[in-house]
Amino acid sequence: MTRRRQPRNRRSPDRSRPDDVQPLSAKQPASTTGGRAGHAAHLALMLAALGVSYLLPFELFLLSYAVLGPLHYLTEISWLHDRKYFLPNRYIAAVLCMIALGAMFMANAFWLGVLVSGTFVVCAIFALALPTARTLISLAVTAGVFVALCTIGTPFGFAWLLIPTLVHVSLFTFVFMLVGAFRSRSAVQFALVAAYLVAIGTIIAFPPSASTVLPHLASVGKEYFGDVAPALGALVGVPDLSFDGRIAGLLSFVYTYHYLNWFIKVDVIRWAAVPKSRMVAIVLASLGATGLYFYDYRIGFMVLLLLSLTHVLLEFPLNSISIRQLGGALAGPFRRAGGSARAGA
Repeated sequence: MTRRRQPRNRRSPDRSRPDDVQPLSAKQPASTTGGRAGHAAHLALMLAALGVSYLLPFELFLLSYAVLGPLHYLTEISWLHDRKYFLPNRYIAAVLCMIALGAMFMANAFWLGVLVSGTFVVCAIFALALPTARTLISLAVTAGVFVALCTIGTPFGFAWLLIPTLVHVSLFTFVFMLVGAFRSRSAVQFALVAAYLVAIGTIIAFPPSASTVLPHLASVGKEYFGDVAPALGALVGVPDLSFDGRIAGLLSFVYTYHYLNWFIKVDVIRWAAVPKSRMVAIVLASLGATGLYFYDYRIGFMVLLLLSLTHVLLEFPLNSISIRQLGGALAGPFRRAGGSARAGA
């Protein structure tokens, strides 16, 4: 009697990954934010963020950061927690939280930059889920490279000023959007990516006015985010860049759209699946953080900074996965062309 051979189970797509970073070859059900209404809502929110960024460039940035920010940070941390932070072990996430807390007691931008950029590379290594020996070798090589970079005086201060701010809310958002467009092969999603770039280019080319409705918010913005402008200027070769209407408008748009782009992804967050007790705690903590900011913005800013940096670090593994997927999508046509050439040889 012969045993019937059991068919192998095909590996199903990883449902724990967000809608924008599922494997590009995975077949997905229709997205609740991917239909016409969803695309229209994305475009409407993008245009609304752009319009208000021109009307209230200084005010919108601070209000978005204080009001939308805490809810975004806490809901995303909750979402990442349910997916084990895309790491082989949740204990690594606990270490990332301690790194964020420790950064609050550091004042040197250079070493803060080393800490943030090094953490990103380490998270990228852990997200690869390599065998233990290869992981240890990769970490050792990373440590050696960073020691060498520190020795030659690499300006890591830029990393501290730009990665948790502009890089996180604009570049990583762009990567997520582009990966989602490649995965869905949707011309509309590619058009949304193009609209996002056009919006940023519009603010840079035609900056909002430097006038303010609430001058106090403008002064607070300069006090706490003024270093972003010269860091960005030094990086792109514009040494006299300052926290003016252009930079305030840019920050207002990318931060506000970053938050709104998260909240609209109901099929990713699955609000109804979040335990009610956890959601109540998230909402209360978010309201408390926002209230503290308006009660004493100095103390409130430190709380928001800790929340923001924590969620930035915890998102690093997911960012590295998305960057790898984007690289694979962009390299795909060249690989296929190379394969065809070899087959025809």
